[in-house]
Amino acid sequence: MNLGLVARVDLRQAVILASGGGEVACRIRARLMDRAKRLRGALVAGDEVEWDTDEQGTAVVEEVLPRRNAFTRRAAGFPGREQVLAANLDEVVVVASLARPSLREGLLDRVAVAAEGAGLPLRIVLSKVDLATAEESARPADLYRAIGYPVHVVSALEGHGVAELYAGIRGRRSLVVGHSGVGKSTLLNAFEPSLGLRVGEVNAVTGRGRQTTAAAVLVRLADGTEVVDSPGFRAFAPWGLSREELFHTFRDLRGLAAGCRFRDCGHVAEPGCAVRAAVEAGRASRERYESYARLREELEQEGEA
Repeated sequence: MNLGLVARVDLRQAVILASGGGEVACRIRARLMDRAKRLRGALVAGDEVEWDTDEQGTAVVEEVLPRRNAFTRRAAGFPGREQVLAANLDEVVVVASLARPSLREGLLDRVAVAAEGAGLPLRIVLSKVDLATAEESARPADLYRAIGYPVHVVSALEGHGVAELYAGIRGRRSLVVGHSGVGKSTLLNAFEPSLGLRVGEVNAVTGRGRQTTAAAVLVRLADGTEVVDSPGFRAFAPWGLSREELFHTFRDLRGLAAGCRFRDCGHVAEPGCAVRAAVEAGRASRERYESYARLREELEQEGEA
């Protein structure tokens, strides 16, 4: 039996990075796909597997090894279903553009919630700094750095900040996520031009990017650094968190709850809420609090559905 790492999955086929080197196209046993779907989603990039060749000489994935972690989201269009994006990660890197398309801080908060819930470190990349003013880039960078997240302000086209970002992810396995058109593929091509990943344009009417990545793909760079390039998404919702767990993923807000009048305060409408008092006094970010409130409302609506 041979060991390998899943680089890409297409229906019942997978591309495996063999432990001895090279890529192997493998068929996936039907029983494994059925079992994976019952547990935590189908086979994904980053899964570690055992594979062998059958009597016809076809490479076949025989077993999927237990995951040490997984990054998930609520499946788009299927509110009650989990979608696993990648497994066995060292960190999540969320890329958000400062312009074209414009910055959406709500996405940063949602990905941060999912990363915190999965116990994964988060790295924030603010791209296309060449299209933004100094104030437009400094404000979000300062906010998330104050919370404790590493933030990189980059321009892949001009090379600004790219070396510093690569130094941060070197030697690790990083899942890269973000809206379509924010420059994920351009950034990965800047790391290693030989990748030749397709780069999409931003629609001039909608301001949204065109998706160029159809499935999550794990790429091993020349120095062994591994990057999982994921499809861009229109919207993102965390999966599997209770309302209490949701609040504790907001690391800048959770420490304020000790001052609440009620131990089970939901930090929405309860009297004596120290979190809302801190927001009103300017001691906590209103934008971050509003992200929490929106996500809590979504959880409540999902529970009523």
